[in-house]
Amino acid sequence: MPGVLVGVDGSDHSRRALEWAMREAAHHHVSLTVMTVRPAPVRPATEIFWGIRELPEDSGALELAQAAVQQFADKVAREIGVTVPELTVSAVTGDVAEELVKASRDADLLVVGPAAAAGSPAS
Repeated sequence: MPGVLVGVDGSDHSRRALEWAMREAAHHHVSLTVMTVRPAPVRPATEIFWGIRELPEDSGALELAQAAVQQFADKVAREIGVTVPELTVSAVTGDVAEELVKASRDADLLVVGPAAAAGSPAS
């Protein structure tokens, strides 16, 4: 997926990252992928010891997350007045850093906002 990939979580930091990524994608006339990653569900401790079975992803929750990301991206694009050549949204389940790195392997640029400090509210 050549172009710009931006990770978002709905925070103010990710909004600023999305704004910057949109401007870069528009300026360089490249596609933009907006991605959110939901952490995998925690398994009960007994699952660890008595045979780990794969739990199906809650596709309904991922579809809702993807729709929310699409609305988030559309709203930001309207507010900053930027049109990117191609906008794709993605919602996946997994480790945030791992999924973003995996998705960015073919990207020209990965954009993320700063993480909130432990114990402080994400702002």
